[in-house]
Amino acid sequence: EKLQLSISTVSRALKNHPDVSPTTIQQVQRLAKQLNYTPNVLARGLRTRHSHTIGVIIPNLMLDFSTKMINAMIKESNLYGYHLLISESGHDFELEKELLKKMVTSGVDGILLSLSNNTETIDHVLETLEHCHVVLYDKVSEKIPCTQIICNEEEGAYNAVAHLIDQGCKRIIHLGGATHSLGAHKRLNGYLNALKDHDIPIEENLIIRSEKINIEQGREAIDHLVEQGIDFDGIFAVTDNPAIGAMQALKARGIEIPEQVSVVGFSDSRFADVIAPTLTSVHQPGKGIGTHAIKRIVEQIEEIPSDTLFTYQKTKTIELKTHLVVRESSRKKIVKS
Repeated sequence: EKLQLSISTVSRALKNHPDVSPTTIQQVQRLAKQLNYTPNVLARGLRTRHSHTIGVIIPNLMLDFSTKMINAMIKESNLYGYHLLISESGHDFELEKELLKKMVTSGVDGILLSLSNNTETIDHVLETLEHCHVVLYDKVSEKIPCTQIICNEEEGAYNAVAHLIDQGCKRIIHLGGATHSLGAHKRLNGYLNALKDHDIPIEENLIIRSEKINIEQGREAIDHLVEQGIDFDGIFAVTDNPAIGAMQALKARGIEIPEQVSVVGFSDSRFADVIAPTLTSVHQPGKGIGTHAIKRIVEQIEEIPSDTLFTYQKTKTIELKTHLVVRESSRKKIVKS
């Protein structure tokens, strides 16, 4: 009204549209600044059917690895002009299903999902794919037809166990994860393949699987094995937390690390450098996973119209490299005869 311009002209001028003269653009933007004008994102979303919001579901926000992924997602989404709606499933299957429904009904443009350790069926994810773009990251399922961002967990586990063997370990404990977790399964495969390739017999009583992957699990597992009189000289844990718990149990019993038992974790959390002795661990590229997850979901959002019913998903598996960070918990001198 002040400039005696149409709404459409003002709208184009605010966006620096080439059809509007530079003089008009300058006038409109100067007045918008004086009036402290900001666009109504909700109204714009209703008009364009595009909310510029990405839902993120993560099992555990407290993990150092999770923090790295989320921080990378936030930075990358800002570059594309998207904001994130972040929720934690707490490894609760029912909550995971509820969060997916809420995100779809709230109008997010896409969802980044890391499956909980207790996710045994995938129907809820397949149903979500019919209404919304979905990219899986970190904890994934090969049964879900969508883009998935992972790291080479099997190779990382193999390298960890091969390192223990190179240090002279012959009877290596594996502190594993849930039986239905794809990531835990891949890390177990890496452990088994390393033993086979080095002609070390596989002993089932040295493989400990648990639904709870935490420090307490590591302590309890090692206490139980020692009390049962089971000999071992190496430990490979599915994540750093049970590895740290195992180290606590060993130290409490006066067992020297790494002279008597060498320990390797997986994830390379910030605690790996703090605990004494420092923990050898497989470094997971949390930043890379978070960055790639945002790139892939934005690609899908902007290449396929947001009002389309998705009867298919572009499928692509992006596998990022891990590497072993060798520290004090596994490094020991081997006397060669």
